[in-house]
Amino acid sequence: MRDQAESLRLKMLASSGELARTIAVVSGKGGVGKSNFSTNFAHALLKQGKKVVIVDMDIGMGNIHILLGKSPQHSLMDYLIGTEGINSIINQTEEGLDFISGGSGLEAIMEWSDDTFERLTVAFEHLQRTYDFVLFDMGAGATKRVIELLIAIDEIIVISTNEPTSITDAYSMMKFIFMKDPDKSFYLVGNRVTKANGGNDAVLRLQFAMKKFLQKETTILGFLPEETVVQKSVIAQTPYFLTHPNALISKRLLTMTEVFTNFNRKQENQKRLGFIGTLKNIFTRGRD
Repeated sequence: MRDQAESLRLKMLASSGELARTIAVVSGKGGVGKSNFSTNFAHALLKQGKKVVIVDMDIGMGNIHILLGKSPQHSLMDYLIGTEGINSIINQTEEGLDFISGGSGLEAIMEWSDDTFERLTVAFEHLQRTYDFVLFDMGAGATKRVIELLIAIDEIIVISTNEPTSITDAYSMMKFIFMKDPDKSFYLVGNRVTKANGGNDAVLRLQFAMKKFLQKETTILGFLPEETVVQKSVIAQTPYFLTHPNALISKRLLTMTEVFTNFNRKQENQKRLGFIGTLKNIFTRGRD
């Protein structure tokens, strides 16, 4: 009864107002700093006065709460199986960043029964009407349901290092998404750059490959240098954007964030209105 009442309440939220931009942060492989980027990017958005929530969708390997130095009592898994309501799984840091932990066993629920999918869409609708930005920190893998979610999400930020395998896997991920949705917006970020003068190698190669082989334009947000403050912040379980705001990496991240929030805003406002509808259509087709 509580679940039905909550579902009805969320569905009756006022339809007026601007919906949040939905963003997926992805990488072709693990170990490239994707989740670390997500937590620091979210804090850079907060600095701009935006209301932000991170949803940890890294199946079985979620670590957003660890990077933030938190131990949440409840997770997305608890909500999806019906033991907790949406508000009880939203956690907040002292700086005002909200996040939802994925929880162990989430991989088992990601095949999405009808009831699970209904709860998922109710939660996402709530997040879209509550926040300015909803960041989905995705895992490195690409299951069928994960790809469906990526297709529905408005914008994709792709994190890559200069390692050949990272570049190749990132391209494969983008190509797979592009084949399902040619209109998807991709933003490229080069991470862990060791040479300032060659830092754009990874993202330039990705941009070139997408243009040459798929005739798809992508946007380069920039690149982040390899700095010792990153490892220090991970050990301290506090984002470097907070502990070292004057570091080069923090300054570059802030510039990236400003570029991203202002880029093609009018077009994205129109596109993102279809996030929930797109997700529902994909799920319905998959059940036919």
